[in-house]
Amino acid sequence: MKNCPYCNEIIGDNWTFCHYCDKPLIVNIDRSLDRSIGEKIVMQNQYYQEEDRAFDDEIEQSIKEIDASIEKEQISGGSIGELLLKKASVYYKKRDFSESLKILRLALNNFTEEDDFLNIAICHNEMGLIHEDNGFYNDAIYHFEISIENLKRINETKKLILVYNNTANIFYLLKDLEHAYEYYNKALELAKQENLMLEVKTSSNLVDILFALKNYEKIARILNRNIEYFRQNKDYHGIIISMIKMGKLSYHLGNYESSEKTLTNSLNLIDKLKIQNDLSSFVKAKLNWEGFLYLGKLHLSQNQFNEAENYLLSSLEAIRTIESGEDINEALVLKNLAKLYVLNGTYQTAIDYYNLSSEIYYKFGEDDRVAQIKYKKAQIYLNHLRDDTEAIKNFEEALDIFEDLRYMKESAEILHKLGDIYINKGIVELAVSNWTNAKNYYQELQDNYNADLLDAKINSTLESDSNIV
Repeated sequence: MKNCPYCNEIIGDNWTFCHYCDKPLIVNIDRSLDRSIGEKIVMQNQYYQEEDRAFDDEIEQSIKEIDASIEKEQISGGSIGELLLKKASVYYKKRDFSESLKILRLALNNFTEEDDFLNIAICHNEMGLIHEDNGFYNDAIYHFEISIENLKRINETKKLILVYNNTANIFYLLKDLEHAYEYYNKALELAKQENLMLEVKTSSNLVDILFALKNYEKIARILNRNIEYFRQNKDYHGIIISMIKMGKLSYHLGNYESSEKTLTNSLNLIDKLKIQNDLSSFVKAKLNWEGFLYLGKLHLSQNQFNEAENYLLSSLEAIRTIESGEDINEALVLKNLAKLYVLNGTYQTAIDYYNLSSEIYYKFGEDDRVAQIKYKKAQIYLNHLRDDTEAIKNFEEALDIFEDLRYMKESAEILHKLGDIYINKGIVELAVSNWTNAKNYYQELQDNYNADLLDAKINSTLESDSNIV
């Protein structure tokens, strides 16, 4: 009996994907990771602190035992590569990524000397996963690509599918949809040759790319096929994941009633499995967060603020259960909470939530989203709090980012608004300067309507100013 290295749930010997957290399984070594430790830190009572010490003691004992085995093998001249892999897994469990990487490099050296291409591939895959956890995505891609080369060399198709999926996941995080789609398709083509289960799991990953590409027709085909497969195999976790994605699809298609029904049913099924002790708190949170988010968005679209707030806060709590550090999905939920507080008129609270969201997006390098939030804050200051100074400040900060990104439409809109603010303040020169810059952008975009509108504004203002003089 062994555990998933990511969610710590018990997994089957022949599973290639964890049926609980949906992570690919490539390594047959004991590398369990206690994902509930973040909850223990939050609770801060004596019972959990003592349990944490016991957990640390267990890890240290494992390290001592492995070190003893390594020493024994070295004396007898045996291979220590597998033991080093096991030791690296224990440090991963300890969340000591630096030490885990160091040991994986030693294991890699051993396997390289032995021309053990399978374990070379496994080492690079594990190193890639650690770099992914640390946010070093380019390093992760580098290691996944070497893993792919070695798996191709020994024709390990099933493991190759999994590493293709890992690589696609990274490109998706980098918002490189073209390469993410390419690698998911590589995995899917191989999966079709292997078995239906691998095909279903890979196509399920592909759905996230298709949402970004707004290919809703293909999403529907995949999800309808997948959910039928999961039902036939009584794979409740697969059913739940597919139901949540179907609810998300219905939301994007504007079928709100169907979306709410599907999402609610998925959450009820999660609760049922939790009551039956078939789910850990970590896995429940991982399944729940997006369902809560879209139910919150649904109620928000209907101006049902209390219900929307409850669901969005539940989504936020679930995300914080999953990750001990910041998660980019947290920024998405915070942004929706900010939107809620704008709609219900709690403007300062909305700004506070936008600031929290913006800080996370900034740390993840999501400059366009930071700029969008600054634009939204500027509108609150301008239209609701009547603070022109803060409005101008946020508009100009957003403008700097949009211009650096060459987002001409957004830049033109901000320059247009800045011109309107300055003309209302009687500062004609700045108004005309901003309108002129906006007009130039609209001309580049071949938006003749707005370019002509601003040209008329500029001429009218200059003429009026001339008459006053």
